[in-house]
Amino acid sequence: MDFTWIAINHTSTALITLVFVLGFLAKQVGLPPLVGFLISGFIMNAMGVEIVPGLHTLADLGITLLLFTIGLKLDLRSLTRPEIWAGSSLHMLIIVLSFGALITVISNLSVPMFTNLDMKTAALLAFALSFSSTVFAVKVLEEKGELKANHGRIAIGILIVQDIFAVIFLTISTGKIPSLWAFAVLAGLIVLRPLFVKIIRHVGHGELLVIAGFIFAMGGASLFEIVNMKADLGALVIGMILARTERASEMASALLAFKDLFLIGFFLSIGLTATVSLNVFLVALFLVLIVPAKVLLFYWLLSMFRLRARTSFLTSLSLANYSEFGLIVSAIGYSNGWLNSEWLGVIAVALALTFIIASPLNVASHRLYARSDKFIRRFQRKVRRSGERIISTGNAEILVFGMGRVGTAAYETMRQKYGDIVLGIDNDAIILQKHREQGRKVIQGDATDAEFWESLDTDKVRVVLLDMPKAEENLFAFQQLEENDFKGKVAGTAKYDDQVDMLKAAGFNAAYNIYGEAGSGFANHVSDQLCGDIKLN
Repeated sequence: MDFTWIAINHTSTALITLVFVLGFLAKQVGLPPLVGFLISGFIMNAMGVEIVPGLHTLADLGITLLLFTIGLKLDLRSLTRPEIWAGSSLHMLIIVLSFGALITVISNLSVPMFTNLDMKTAALLAFALSFSSTVFAVKVLEEKGELKANHGRIAIGILIVQDIFAVIFLTISTGKIPSLWAFAVLAGLIVLRPLFVKIIRHVGHGELLVIAGFIFAMGGASLFEIVNMKADLGALVIGMILARTERASEMASALLAFKDLFLIGFFLSIGLTATVSLNVFLVALFLVLIVPAKVLLFYWLLSMFRLRARTSFLTSLSLANYSEFGLIVSAIGYSNGWLNSEWLGVIAVALALTFIIASPLNVASHRLYARSDKFIRRFQRKVRRSGERIISTGNAEILVFGMGRVGTAAYETMRQKYGDIVLGIDNDAIILQKHREQGRKVIQGDATDAEFWESLDTDKVRVVLLDMPKAEENLFAFQQLEENDFKGKVAGTAKYDDQVDMLKAAGFNAAYNIYGEAGSGFANHVSDQLCGDIKLN
């Protein structure tokens, strides 16, 4: 019997275990697991582990699925908002000019690695550094359940506009001119949308839905690549075409585990790609030190577009990093002889360091804002956009936060018992529009917004039901209620028993496992509706 595969598997298992252990340790100290994955890549690099060809394939597939699922959740109309298209464009222009000028000045000071960098190369590096990471932002916003929050939508919109600039750059730098067939492909996908929707509707809820998702994502990428367009953009576009259909959200959820697994390959490849030396690390550290300039510029521009201080702060913080696109720009610069190989390492190390630094900041973003909101609000414009004004709950006495399936059921039950004193609150404008069409009393609001809780008339509200996707969000909202001396009752939901225990320990009057309660509710319905006339022993 041939045991060669066991020896190979021993090494693979050890490396996978390293990835798991570091991801687990990162999670235990309050960091996203992706920080552990990045560190794993650097450790493997130091150990002399080489990138296997399949790792890049997994990384590419992960990014393709990521952009496809972004498209499934995206409202195309959001890109027309001036703070997105104009804010992103102005930010990139200012960063390229200012960072380019800074790099040119340093190159004239005979600083190692900066010598012999002309203005063209300085502009190229500044352009690479002007991007923020789509992978990082989506992962962090997704883990916090904030992709559909206003600041989440703005951040994703800005990143998509940046991706459009990326496509233009790649087209020019590689000499690939989009084929005339590109317009035909795009038109064809739009025309075929009803057929796609019909197919998705009939594939069911199991493995066929997952396979269909893979086909759409990879098919869109392949079509765009054939017509000399960026493949990832194709996955994003076909996701946008399928967005707002009845099965789009379910398909995104079905692909979630695959996307997360494949993205591990992306984070590992960053660490394995970098060539680290003392000079490389010092230059990368310098680039990290100027990231706050990017963040402050984002905040200033968004404030100029009359967004609230909180929205500007959270959006800017989610963009506080460099982008994986910087590696692509550096690789193109290296292949064209504009950069030496060390700059590939610089960009990779700077990218990884900004991921590591920005991760805990984004995890604690709401607490950071709550602690410094009075200072930050000094820079907020007095006149703000209508959708950014502090909202009021009126005369409502029962609030239901999170109008998903469970929240909607809770809303209907409470309204049947207590009448129109029930108010539903959610941060997703699309979901709220559907509820209004069905006659429900709902408003848009964010339970993680400290300013919202400060404006809440707690004397009128008696009961608050917290049903946000993340138990941590429910806990944060409860803490905001306590800080504002709320005297009523608070109930919350969670997906796991240990999270239920966490909520109860924090002081919730009641906490429920939504899956356990679903089974209990089903049994109660059966008992009331089917067993009333039956005598059971």
